[in-house]
Amino acid sequence: MASRILALLIWAAVAASLAYWGLRWLAQPTAVPANATAVSLDNAARGDMRKLLTGPAAAAPPGQPDPTTASMLAERIKLLGVVAPRHEGDKGGLALLSIDGKPARAVRAGASVDGDLVLLTVNQRGAEIGPAAGPATVRLDLPLLPAAATGSLPPPMGFSAEPPPPQQMPGAVPDINSGMSGAPEGMPLPVRPGGNRPL
Repeated sequence: MASRILALLIWAAVAASLAYWGLRWLAQPTAVPANATAVSLDNAARGDMRKLLTGPAAAAPPGQPDPTTASMLAERIKLLGVVAPRHEGDKGGLALLSIDGKPARAVRAGASVDGDLVLLTVNQRGAEIGPAAGPATVRLDLPLLPAAATGSLPPPMGFSAEPPPPQQMPGAVPDINSGMSGAPEGMPLPVRPGGNRPL
């Protein structure tokens, strides 16, 4: 009797499972609404997030560059080197620029940098970028060179920093004050003419 009840419960579970999966396979899926769009992170808004929290930006006076635009350009464009004209007022020159982390490229003064921005001027320490017919939007300066290393060299190997003590040369005249003779052994001491006292 117990085995019949157990078999009935098992078959009921099998029938319920078949009914569930059969309805899932046979049912038509719900259609996607016509106004639905796929969500992707690439379509996320790009821009200065400070504008979200600070409200509308104040308009820059005419003839002056917008400071937020200048700061964004300064972050995007890196100045790596310049070939400046010889005299300060001369036109021309080259700037080595890296835009958005891409490999650096040489841009001649007056040529397009990015979009409608052109390289306006190049000088010994930096470059100015802005629209072709307007004032400079951003000024890029070369980074300062590190200070030169200073110090002293160690003494050469095998030599001491102190000078060697003076040595007597062979055949030297004896020193009367010290009482020592500078002549080597077996060599006669020099004699003063007219007397037999050593020098």
